Amino acid sequence: MNGTVPRSSRREIWIEKYRPKSLAEIIGQKSITSRLESYAEKRDLPHLLFSGPAGVGKTTSAVSIAQEIYGEEWKENFLELNASDERGIDVVRNRIKNFARSAFGSHDYKIIFLDEADSLTKDAQNALRRTMEQFSHNTRFILSCNYSNRIIDPIQSRCAVFRFPPLSDEAITKGIINIATLEGIKITEGGSEAIVYVAQGDMRKAINALQAASIISMEIEEESVYRITATARPEEIKKMVEKAISGEFIESRKMLEKMISEGGISGGDIIDQLYRSVWDFGVNDRNAILIIDRIGEADYRIAEGANERIQLEALLASIAISGEK
Repeated sequence: MNGTVPRSSRREIWIEKYRPKSLAEIIGQKSITSRLESYAEKRDLPHLLFSGPAGVGKTTSAVSIAQEIYGEEWKENFLELNASDERGIDVVRNRIKNFARSAFGSHDYKIIFLDEADSLTKDAQNALRRTMEQFSHNTRFILSCNYSNRIIDPIQSRCAVFRFPPLSDEAITKGIINIATLEGIKITEGGSEAIVYVAQGDMRKAINALQAASIISMEIEEESVYRITATARPEEIKKMVEKAISGEFIESRKMLEKMISEGGISGGDIIDQLYRSVWDFGVNDRNAILIIDRIGEADYRIAEGANERIQLEALLASIAISGEK
């Protein structure tokens, strides 16, 4: 394709290859990145707390800040830790404190980035709070989490909090089309819409789906995206529920069986797709509320270890009974 760079080896991981190199390159979070850019330009960085779902730019923003402040020396002045790997107080007492003690050199401060900070135990968070106080003169902390309510208030009060929303469909589409163009891949409108549906606002998931589908064919179509990501088509989910509502429980059950056995779709993913499609089923508000209530109950039971198939069939049976009434 004219105007594109040579297509990369299939062994490369596109998430890393196409990770934005600066705050300005991050797609879909302009209101947040513009504020972070002002911190980086002034070299005046407070402690930061990033919260939001996966794949929306939290880690990339942290790395980009370090690159813009320190330039080529950013790796020597930036420590990245994943709290889900080391949840206890020892990671605070050892690795974090040791790095903070050594935070002297040509720059006023070094940065410690703690990813998935909501995985830290309460004791570890209290120790971290004391460390943030003790080394505030030469260390800045950037904490990233999915759920900010799991971060203790004393830490939140010491940070400038940035809440990253899920990426819009337009941002996801722009990102995957850019990558497809650079890789010399043709992506159809249906293929693009399928990736957006699968991604649910998560750019990392979208890029993974694009790369996986491109291994099958250099022309990305709707069918290949749903097949490679083990995702049911939205119209299949809708048809399955409509059959249950109309009293055709056996047919609805057969469709469910096909999704699980032939499509390889997990019960949790089916629950998620059902929830996202509730308002497409053409039911009134009361029945939609009943369906959501039953979906929530099935989701909880599956999460607690109940049999997926039994819970999903019970969900369809409940919908069928409600439909009769």
